[in-house]
Amino acid sequence: MKTYKNFEDYFSYFDKEIIEKLEQIRTEIKNEIPEVEECIKYAMPTFTFKIKNLIHFAAYKNHIGIYPGSEAIVVFEKELENYKTSKGSIQIPLSSELPLELINKIANYRKSKILQSTKPLQISGSI
Repeated sequence: MKTYKNFEDYFSYFDKEIIEKLEQIRTEIKNEIPEVEECIKYAMPTFTFKIKNLIHFAAYKNHIGIYPGSEAIVVFEKELENYKTSKGSIQIPLSSELPLELINKIANYRKSKILQSTKPLQISGSI
């Protein structure tokens, strides 16, 4: 498996058209959730939020893969019906426009799930 240092290193392996799509995803998510951090995980560009994986994405010969996890695929099933999906992935054909609004909704959904999972426990009742 190829090791990449950062997003730029990963992007540099692709042609201009694919780089533009990858940069669009990067820009949209960073604009939508400025607190995200960039890293490479599983040899893919990954955004983390509060040290948890928010979303991964990657380029392939015929599509861009978005990896938000299986729960997000179920939650957005109706909006994803025009795309090939599997348990935790979405395939967006290179020949189509990126659904940036939908990608933002999915990223925000993941952010809300991370925030829910990192809330301190609330203890109720009296001693």
